[in-house]
Amino acid sequence: MRDDSTSQQAVGFLLDLVDDGTGERVRRRIGLPGPDRSPKAQRRLLSLWTWPPVPASLLLWVLEEDDPELNTVVWRHLPAYDGIRRAVVRGVPFGPGRTKPVPVHPTLRGQEPPVPASFTRLALIGALRAVTSMQEGRAAASMVVEHPDWQEVADADRERPLPGYARWALSVRPDCPPALRAGFGSHRKFTHRVQQAGILNGPAEYATQHGPAARVLGLLSLGNTLFPARLGAARDALRPLVHDHLGDREEAWAVLAQLMPTFHGTAPELVATAGAIA
Repeated sequence: MRDDSTSQQAVGFLLDLVDDGTGERVRRRIGLPGPDRSPKAQRRLLSLWTWPPVPASLLLWVLEEDDPELNTVVWRHLPAYDGIRRAVVRGVPFGPGRTKPVPVHPTLRGQEPPVPASFTRLALIGALRAVTSMQEGRAAASMVVEHPDWQEVADADRERPLPGYARWALSVRPDCPPALRAGFGSHRKFTHRVQQAGILNGPAEYATQHGPAARVLGLLSLGNTLFPARLGAARDALRPLVHDHLGDREEAWAVLAQLMPTFHGTAPELVATAGAIA
């Protein structure tokens, strides 16, 4: 196996889906170090959180932990989402059903983006209705911060559809309620823009339909630290494939480790290919 930390993390993530005995044998066979879950190792995992591109929905999964330390990790990936940055520095919780304010990490205090002039003049809905460009749309959308704001937007759009640029700017926000996004439109250009922003239906979709496999699995391997509440769905989606195509066959795992660094397809395609070759 090549000395590639991303590929090693990716293979390790799949090995966690089989029993411990198989995992230990395979690790010896391919020369993969055992998992290190010490605090020092967890901090190192966080330091690896620099791989572009990061799907927008994955950033939301981290924010849903409502952890001030994790919010500092996500922060540097949010330059295109002033509304989310505004929510973070105001202590708005992202976790489903949570209402208690989230403590703001000292390094993020005072970092709220400027309030758009259109919001000062026209308030939220007025600013959104006045949008005539994508830049204006992003600025107005950045003032949608808390749940009541999203409800106000939904009510206004239901009364009279918002301008297209405003809808686009809101729809590519990973925290946009799915029902509201679906109501904004289903035109091919609209859905393409949403997909390009990395809006996912959930971890299972990311685990099975996106690639390259090493990058996807490498990011998922950080899930125990960054988005534990969401990780189970990704594991459940991949576990049957791993058992069916790799199981306890050491040779199949060896092929997988060799393919991992250069394979451009999805994780299911990688697992199936390794199993077939072996």
